[in-house]
Amino acid sequence: MASKIDVGDEAPDFELPNQKGETVRLAKFRGQKPVVLFFYPRDDSAGCTAEVCSFRDSYEDFSEAGAEVIGISSDSVESHEKFAGKYRLPFTLVSDRGGAVRTEYGVPSTMGKLLPGRVTYVIDVEGIVRHVFNSQVNVFGHVKSALKVLRDLQNGQ
Repeated sequence: MASKIDVGDEAPDFELPNQKGETVRLAKFRGQKPVVLFFYPRDDSAGCTAEVCSFRDSYEDFSEAGAEVIGISSDSVESHEKFAGKYRLPFTLVSDRGGAVRTEYGVPSTMGKLLPGRVTYVIDVEGIVRHVFNSQVNVFGHVKSALKVLRDLQNGQ
């Protein structure tokens, strides 16, 4: 596994297809807006559904903070399209088939490598990681901590 990306590191760039089949490149947001990048295990599982719906329900707060929200898992574009439609997700889901980006970020697996990890990164406008939240079970903590960091960044902290 690649070395773990941590606070102060430059966020590795990627190009992955979203739920519409369009290519999303992280570097496109550099100099434009902060990004909340959240890795989650898989579409339509109980914990992941709760997490993405929490991001959905707080999406207006993320927008007010000027941030782009991107969810990432190894599920297919087709799976993401169904999942995003089913739960009316207003943000982008990208497909990391094979887990190369997950590996590059050093997102750990849990349960003896059976379950991909759940980690959220707040990346500032310059592409630097300002916050990492890693919790497989505290699905609502991802949104709460990311919003706090974004507000702190807005206030120059």
